[in-house]
Amino acid sequence: MEKQQSDLDRDQQYCELCGNMENLLKCGRCRSSFYCSKEHQKQHWKKHKLMCKETDKAQLPKQKPELPAPSGDDEAPEKYREEISPEQADSASLPQTPETPGDSDGLVEDGSNNTATPNGQTSSSPQKLAVEYIVPCMNKHGICVVDNFLGAETGLGILDNVKALHKTGKFTDGQLVSQKSDSTKDIRGDKITWIEGREAGCEKIRFLMSRMDDLVRHCNGKLGNYTINGRTKAMVACYPGNGTGYVRHVDNPNGDGRCVTCIYYLNKDWTAKEHGGLLRIFPEGKAQFADIEPKFDRLLLFWSDRRNPHEVQPAFATRYAITVWYFDADERARAKEKYLTGAGEKGVKVELGKASDPS
Repeated sequence: MEKQQSDLDRDQQYCELCGNMENLLKCGRCRSSFYCSKEHQKQHWKKHKLMCKETDKAQLPKQKPELPAPSGDDEAPEKYREEISPEQADSASLPQTPETPGDSDGLVEDGSNNTATPNGQTSSSPQKLAVEYIVPCMNKHGICVVDNFLGAETGLGILDNVKALHKTGKFTDGQLVSQKSDSTKDIRGDKITWIEGREAGCEKIRFLMSRMDDLVRHCNGKLGNYTINGRTKAMVACYPGNGTGYVRHVDNPNGDGRCVTCIYYLNKDWTAKEHGGLLRIFPEGKAQFADIEPKFDRLLLFWSDRRNPHEVQPAFATRYAITVWYFDADERARAKEKYLTGAGEKGVKVELGKASDPS
């Protein structure tokens, strides 16, 4: 019982700023909040100091290394704050795109006549896939896998876009809110770039984003209590295959507005036994974890908040994925008022419009 309680306590401990769950340090003043580094404690101090109170240390056993409370009440230094540039601001919107001739929803089908199955194969109707499979699966499990999402031909087109992007050298080290020497590489080893969808050579990525939008629009009002009114740009990520991964963390530990994480995988002939790179999710309150292989043309959705801590296990082959986060209107509005920023999130509100023509 004591060990189970200890494991439970551990699972409830996160860096208050970035959601990282590894190598945590305890606030030496209140001893009830945790941080993965002094820098993250300093950045979060302006908010944390309002609730940080001295505790009776003599009565509390020491279980984690402690951090002294930052001196002074000033904000974190400018170099530690993540700014959102004008082109990433929430007020930015994605213009509507023309519909595909002869298709009232602006959709281009992949030729499949399959209906939704327990394994999440793509339906010929995004609405049917959304309502009959994704909504009940998300509301019951908080995690949903859709295989053969767009079909091999479209998936290969998206992969070609991503590989061409990678060759341009535009990918940079995945960021946390704070950077200090090489410490971030110990937490995440991916290379990333952010795509709006209108960039040259990203037409197929744009189509993927539009199909994600279609699904979420059909799910809207049925996913928990969320009202989804926008999303981030697409984060295109590459793990270079040298054993790098991403330690256990939470996408949205602070209520920054992100409610659904949506990931599309692009890895042909991937096997976890040979290539590693599993996404392991630790659903809150459940003894079992969920292992998701990053298979080609697979779409994964899960709640972005503390219900789904997860990690990317070391990958030993080049591993590509495209991630989009969807915003809940109320939570995002509250976050904007408090000027909360997420872990490495480059936010831009994008209205869920019609799907674009992939040609």
